[in-house]
Amino acid sequence: MKQKIKKSEKEWREQLTNEQFEICRLKGTEPAFTGKYYHCKEEGIYHCICCDAELFDSKAKYDSGSGWPSFWEPISEGKLELKVDHKLMQERTEALCGHCDAHLGHVFNDGPKPTFLRYCINSAALSLLSKG
Repeated sequence: MKQKIKKSEKEWREQLTNEQFEICRLKGTEPAFTGKYYHCKEEGIYHCICCDAELFDSKAKYDSGSGWPSFWEPISEGKLELKVDHKLMQERTEALCGHCDAHLGHVFNDGPKPTFLRYCINSAALSLLSKG
């Protein structure tokens, strides 16, 4: 496994927009139904906005109606790190970039076949490399 990318808060703030920093480094979230990729139908690979690691293939994206881009699986095993999150007084599973620990969103067990998972991801944590 690759060594994790570590940067200071100052370095992350210089690289990211305020919104990206708030979401990816401070574990924030964007308002539902407002993200750049929520309605996106373009084919391509979604990358981590912080370190450019490949995270999701557009083929695994679906409209969950949740207000955030949703995927039923990551692009490959080991791309994400999952951690228990109690931030909102309930237990959830946080999805982090496996390469730089950027907060991406959360994973829920109410997704479609074949995984029955819903990776609910903030658009601000992603960049799309289009196949078009």
